[in-house]
Amino acid sequence: MKYLTSIGLEVHVQLKTRSKMFCGCAVEFGAPPNSLTCPTCLGLPGALPVINHEALRLTALTGLMLECEIAPVCKFDRKNYFYPDMPKNYQISQYDQPVCAGGRVPLHRSAYPRDSRDSVATLEKIVSLVRIHLEEDVAKSFHFESSTGIDFNRAGTPLMEIVTQPEINSPEEAFAFLTALKQILIYGGVSDADMEKGQLRCDCNVSVRPETQEELGAKIEIKNMNSISGVRRALAYEVARQTAALSRGEELVQETRRWDDESGQTYLMRRKEMAHDYRYFPEPDLLPVETKQILEEARAGVPELPQARQVRFKKDYGVTSYDAGVLASDLALARYFEEAVRNAPHPKAVANWILNDLQSALTSKGLLIANSPIPPGAFEELVELIEGGKISGKQGKKVFAEMFASGRTAGAIVKEEGLEQLSDESTIEELCERVIAENPKPAADFRAGNKASLNFLKGQVMKLSQGRANPALVGKILERKLN
Repeated sequence: MKYLTSIGLEVHVQLKTRSKMFCGCAVEFGAPPNSLTCPTCLGLPGALPVINHEALRLTALTGLMLECEIAPVCKFDRKNYFYPDMPKNYQISQYDQPVCAGGRVPLHRSAYPRDSRDSVATLEKIVSLVRIHLEEDVAKSFHFESSTGIDFNRAGTPLMEIVTQPEINSPEEAFAFLTALKQILIYGGVSDADMEKGQLRCDCNVSVRPETQEELGAKIEIKNMNSISGVRRALAYEVARQTAALSRGEELVQETRRWDDESGQTYLMRRKEMAHDYRYFPEPDLLPVETKQILEEARAGVPELPQARQVRFKKDYGVTSYDAGVLASDLALARYFEEAVRNAPHPKAVANWILNDLQSALTSKGLLIANSPIPPGAFEELVELIEGGKISGKQGKKVFAEMFASGRTAGAIVKEEGLEQLSDESTIEELCERVIAENPKPAADFRAGNKASLNFLKGQVMKLSQGRANPALVGKILERKLN
């Protein structure tokens, strides 16, 4: 029997604000434990919350980028539950009047895992959203050998929750969704979305059912995934586990499971709670918020998004659709490229150097594009030296390697190391005549119709010139003299 998979994601995004959601404490990753707290984020009696205006603006901006409907009025609610990392024993969240409703995230080829791009049936897909709401983050627990510590620095940090419809049908689509969403969030300056720092976290709801069944199967939630690739692995395991259970005739029930990346399995945590278990009610210490002014501020900050930039790169710079997609997928890379081709007459060649040689060199050194030892404007000179015939493509590789190692310009390296290509016809003619004289058999073979012999002779000329002779000119002169 064939089974269908439906996946819905709940993505928690830590907003890029300087202060917390309902107090003035700073938001700073890596600060000493419990050094960024106050009575409000510690939940002490009598401390009152004040809404962070910037968090509302960033949430509205996200809604605009994802084509959501922005509510004219939103409100905050108390979500009641007991857990050690929740000092108030309730979380200020949004229940029935969130900032944003609806919305969509377009998936595209470069967002999928490299190993699945040729096997996924539909790469261009739209995933619909249910809502985006704003809430405060909880503290972070640290489990030691004989005790547990809690750092309340994270408590109260602005958190945006993006909830999808259960329209994702494979682990690869979930990977693509998170990748595409992360790109948009970074483009908008909403969040750095670094999963290692907890700035992007994801809970997955997975449901597997027989192909003949209309309604969704039991919804099983997976928690504790700390990377986008980890989400893919967890979903692949869980889909296989549920499919095997259904094939054995077992009945699945709604529950919450924990992913263990080391063992590659999910483990039961608890039976799934329903919304009424949280006893939501309106937050009595906060008034509803009219969003008109916030929406106007957000509209002024809507950026060019990755897919629009991809189209523009292809149109303006003549790069391939794939290369444009790779360049636009990373905001820092896109900005570096645009700076590099600002006055460059050969933007496509510059793109090739950046995407192939520079990216490879950065990866080998564990560097980000922001830390590149080669400034963006340096590529124009390198490309011009090659296109103008001053150096060969092979010499260009040597020059690039030296640029990366030393930070010197291409022109300085060529001049100081005597790498300028030899294009003087009379000098090359002398070299060709010498090679023909010293290699009579290959010369005779060429005249007899063995065209491959020409490559040997060209190689000898290049060797004689220490790699400086213009290869195209060498071939042209050799053919003329041999014919």
